[in-house]
Amino acid sequence: MKLLPALLLLLPSLAFAQPAPKPYGPLPTQGQLNWQETGMYCIVHWSTATYTDKEWGYGDESPEIVNPSNFDAMQIVGAAKAGGFKGIIVVAKHHDGFCLWPTKTTDHNISKSPYKKGKGDILREYRQACDKLGMKMGVYCSPWDRNNKFYGKPEYVTEVYRKQLQELYTNYGPLFITWHDGANGGDGYYGGAREVRKIDRSTYYGWDTTWGIARKLQPNAVIFGDVGPDVRWVGNENGKAGETCWATYTPHAPDEGKTPGNGYVKDYEGTDGHRDGKFWMPAECDVSLRPGWFYHKRQDDSVKTPTKLLELYYSSVGRGAAFDLGLSPDQTGNLSNNDVASLKAFGTILTNTFASNLAKGATITASNVRGKNAAKYGTAKLTDADRYTYWATDDKVTTGNIVADVHKPVTFDVIRLRENIKLGQRIDAVAVDVWEDGKWKEIATATSIGGNRLIRLSEKVTVQKVRVRVIKASASIALSDFGLFKDASKDGIAAMMDNPKPQKF
Repeated sequence: MKLLPALLLLLPSLAFAQPAPKPYGPLPTQGQLNWQETGMYCIVHWSTATYTDKEWGYGDESPEIVNPSNFDAMQIVGAAKAGGFKGIIVVAKHHDGFCLWPTKTTDHNISKSPYKKGKGDILREYRQACDKLGMKMGVYCSPWDRNNKFYGKPEYVTEVYRKQLQELYTNYGPLFITWHDGANGGDGYYGGAREVRKIDRSTYYGWDTTWGIARKLQPNAVIFGDVGPDVRWVGNENGKAGETCWATYTPHAPDEGKTPGNGYVKDYEGTDGHRDGKFWMPAECDVSLRPGWFYHKRQDDSVKTPTKLLELYYSSVGRGAAFDLGLSPDQTGNLSNNDVASLKAFGTILTNTFASNLAKGATITASNVRGKNAAKYGTAKLTDADRYTYWATDDKVTTGNIVADVHKPVTFDVIRLRENIKLGQRIDAVAVDVWEDGKWKEIATATSIGGNRLIRLSEKVTVQKVRVRVIKASASIALSDFGLFKDASKDGIAAMMDNPKPQKF
């Protein structure tokens, strides 16, 4: 009988207790979560085309021409890190078929060049630089090989391409991404045949088996490709996702691979994704720092400025996608001073912008809290350092709002919102208001929040109260992050670096 009073005291909390929201739609794997958190990385193009001043090598280039005077993986990886990027993808083999590691599958590789008297291994140097600098590493080994005599025949896939992947995935991990593209088949050297060879890219490579190599040897790596399966191509090489960009997507059937676009991803659909997509397949936005992917001296003065890089950042990472920036070392094996300076200034802008969340310490109230359990689902979760703690609403509550009172006026022009994507992409549309002159004023709207949404205002606002309204959600709300920031590029940093002077990294 003495237990009765204690049980009575527990009844109120038991009445309001609710389990976590049920997941909605497709969900990301651990590898995809890691990729989302990476956000930005660089893809590095350096091969025979660097020495022939071309974008695509034909395949008949001699390994003798690849002889950098001062290849410096630390300089390249360090410049990427200074730019705020968290990883690099090494183009281990481009369409010319030249391999930057001493592979057993072909003589068309770095061991046949004068570099380090045939003892060089560019992949190993990148791996060591990434380890020293705390950067992630991925690889791209082109499936198209304009040098190999077997290309277009079954033995190329089984005895060359897949064995190259096995070497890379076994000897140069851990990898955060394995990268593939849709340029497959056409004219080439092909061991002296010098002819056009066409393949059906939907069947020739046996993708299920080929991807299985990565799944086995690098299980934490995501696989990027025009055909997925983990990360999709955004549909352009402009570095921009759609204003609405869903992380979910349904690839098209193989017989639709001939429609505009690459593989099973139609370019115009990859940009936006599918709200009702069957798979979690978020977008990667690739673009080069220079007009071309490989180094061309004539483009030394055409490097994208920090201001342009920032625009691309908000149009990619800011829309829930990833930003993949192309870097192009020169014939010496280094990035040019202009490239390094632009990256460094861009990184400074990002660091200064996101160093302090102005919403930290705010009093945040919500229109609804799941089960009235503020300790587990309350608004304090919105400004902590964990991307997966979250403010949640009751099951049937798919609209609602939070009001943040920062206690004194703050000036900002960037708003960050994130969902707990471990529960799926749930929010369809939001609006942001500020309290001005005794009333609420709408200053922005956004769609497809997902893993990251950055709303960049056209001008700064200075207010004490901010309201975020969830206008529509397809399931109960699970918002994990709310931030207010001041864009540092508008403080003159980018202007000083738009015409960067040569620097030594």
